[in-house]
Amino acid sequence: MATRDEPRKELLDASDATIEDAVRYADPMVLRGLLYQLTGDEEVAATQVTTVPAGALAMQVVHRDEDIALLQRKAARFLKEYRDAGAGDIGPGPAERLPASLTLAAGQDIPDEDMGLWLEDLALDPWARSLRWQGPPPRERLDDFHVTVIGAGLGGLNAAVQLKRAGIAHTVIEKNSGVGGTWWENRYPGCRVDSPSRAYTHLYGVDFGLPYPFCPAEKNAEYLDWVADEFEVRTDIVFDTEVRAMDWDEDSGTWAIHVTGPQGQYTVRSNAVISAVGFLNRPHVPRIEGAEEFDGPSWHTARWPKEANLAGKRVAVIGTGCTGYQLIPELALEAGHVTVFQRTPQWLFGVPGYRSPFPGQVTWLDRNLPYHTNFMRFRATYATEALASVTEIDPDFDDPHSLSAANKAARDHALAFLESKLADPRLVERMTPPHPVLAARPVLVDTEYSVLDALQRDDVTLVTDGIRRINRTGIETEDGTQHDLDAIVYATGFRARDYLFPMKITGRDGLTLDELWSEAGARAYKGCMMPGFPNLWTVYGPNTSSMLNIPTYHELITVHALECIERLVRDGKKAITVREEPYRRFNEEVDRRNLTKTWSDPRARNYYWTEAGRTATQCPFSAGEVWRFLRHPDFADLEIR
Repeated sequence: MATRDEPRKELLDASDATIEDAVRYADPMVLRGLLYQLTGDEEVAATQVTTVPAGALAMQVVHRDEDIALLQRKAARFLKEYRDAGAGDIGPGPAERLPASLTLAAGQDIPDEDMGLWLEDLALDPWARSLRWQGPPPRERLDDFHVTVIGAGLGGLNAAVQLKRAGIAHTVIEKNSGVGGTWWENRYPGCRVDSPSRAYTHLYGVDFGLPYPFCPAEKNAEYLDWVADEFEVRTDIVFDTEVRAMDWDEDSGTWAIHVTGPQGQYTVRSNAVISAVGFLNRPHVPRIEGAEEFDGPSWHTARWPKEANLAGKRVAVIGTGCTGYQLIPELALEAGHVTVFQRTPQWLFGVPGYRSPFPGQVTWLDRNLPYHTNFMRFRATYATEALASVTEIDPDFDDPHSLSAANKAARDHALAFLESKLADPRLVERMTPPHPVLAARPVLVDTEYSVLDALQRDDVTLVTDGIRRINRTGIETEDGTQHDLDAIVYATGFRARDYLFPMKITGRDGLTLDELWSEAGARAYKGCMMPGFPNLWTVYGPNTSSMLNIPTYHELITVHALECIERLVRDGKKAITVREEPYRRFNEEVDRRNLTKTWSDPRARNYYWTEAGRTATQCPFSAGEVWRFLRHPDFADLEIR
């Protein structure tokens, strides 16, 4: 792809007709912000927007035809003039104009206190979330400091990139044979990201070519391979090696990390550990009576066999969360018959083009319209802001199915989509969840072909009776019906609440993490630190599933950890950890705020809540709040020795 300091040769060869065709495929909201930033054109700023439903969201869009035509005309004129001037290096426009440009791209006012987050997320500075040393670190201290990163997925690779950039020695330990984490493990048919791919890259990946708005698994894996190779961190990764346990040594200020790999069991020592193991990485396979008696093959979706051939076979899919709903329509095109065992339906939101690649004109703009990728990224990441109102419970709102006016609007939209796709009212009833929207994780599906279309095929059967047992030839349900099968696929999710499972982690004074969490389940200070466990950060720790997109959360926690490490190195200290009182105070606020959110509704059955009556996964804070409390450590809350 062209870099910004060399001419865009493709644009130099483009005709006026090519340019005019391409801009017709541009998002008008992107053009609105981008053109204003590049030109300061007040006619661009004067274009009008309106609010429209978009899945669970309410999105701002340019709605008047004359405004859309104006933006396209001005974009084409800009590109032609840029081409005729040589298509060389071009700056992003004045920094003081950026807040107004982002507001135009968002279609609404952005609070001043949140603007820093979105300016970073625009990725004009791809290293905005990297460690910037406050002064030269003592060479001997830096040379003696080593960090171990656990996991080489999205979060672990970013940690490796940032550690390398900071000049801090590190090793990544990865249990798989390649990088990618969940995108290395999950290869089931239909597997793809369910958030916009533009929001699923790091700041430094803003110009990586993304052929889909929602990339399939293999494209996500390609991106993560690119990160490992582009920033030369693959040689820092030890593959096929798993961390079994860790013990803190107070005297030396190091972690003893016990691992198992091709050479057997051994121990490595590090001054600090960044855990990037994720929380959707250990498959959950339910205990069903008779499962071991089944004569045919069975497997979890995260362990999909490369040699699997289900053509013409009778296949059961147990589980209908996001994975199941992605798998079923693809499997229906191959198998002889698919039987879907559904405990609880989930809310579905139709997205036009969810399974399709971008039109070629969009990727042409990525390559040739300066900073198009940046503003596309901003639109994708900022979209989660629209979810905030849908997740808030309005105690004065009186409705048996919804929790606020915005929540009801999202439910009405989802129900209308169900009714538009399903001809049978009885099937609509069976596919209507009993819980409010966003009480559990909703699922994005393609408007043209999805699980709803598959369920209406003659070779697909939906079963909503509970499973009594599995036997030699198939599955018997509670009503006594026998379903004969050739294969069983478990789309039953992961041990999401068992953070850092199955590692045994022992901190100060022999305290284990299991003991710390025995009171109310997994908890952390700001999602990443635990009292009594010095120099340990969790990149995707407890209560980090939020309105903030995942790579941003990873980047913020990583730079938070690196600024703590900087303090140790520069001050000649051994250990940093959160104090008990701030840890308790933070989690009390997490628990209080979570009770104001839709996912506290008891009608949903999901992995969010622990037996102790609190959610270990959900973060109730806004994207701006998370950015503010993670962007720099509050050293008053931390103990440094």
